[in-house]
Amino acid sequence: MNAAANEAAANPTIDNPNVMGETEAPNPNAPVMAFAESEFDFGDIKPGDVVKHTFEFTNTGKSPLIIENATASCGCTTPDWTKEPVAPGAKGKMEVQFDSHGKTGMQNKQVAVRANTQPSITNISIKANVLPDAAATM
Repeated sequence: MNAAANEAAANPTIDNPNVMGETEAPNPNAPVMAFAESEFDFGDIKPGDVVKHTFEFTNTGKSPLIIENATASCGCTTPDWTKEPVAPGAKGKMEVQFDSHGKTGMQNKQVAVRANTQPSITNISIKANVLPDAAATM
């Protein structure tokens, strides 16, 4: 460790706004992303349907929450999110779109949300049952 890091470790209130006194928590002021729901089930959908669901979250932490990125487990799933910082106590949104073209049967898709939270990754998921194509069964 360098001298500044040693000083900050010896006296956590100097040059380290993320540490409060003698607290054992890694960062008691960190933002916290609390989703109202972490999974959504679209149920049965028709082949080719494009469906969307908006996940809502609240920043229950003590500093602004910033979503850095959100990545889906499949190219058929597209996340879109609140781009501006979400203040403590405020709500933000993560909209997830699923395109069922070329898919059949039960689909489970994950979205990894990377933010300035601890832990830095929060996972949410969607699922849908893509019904058999009626035209293909005739």
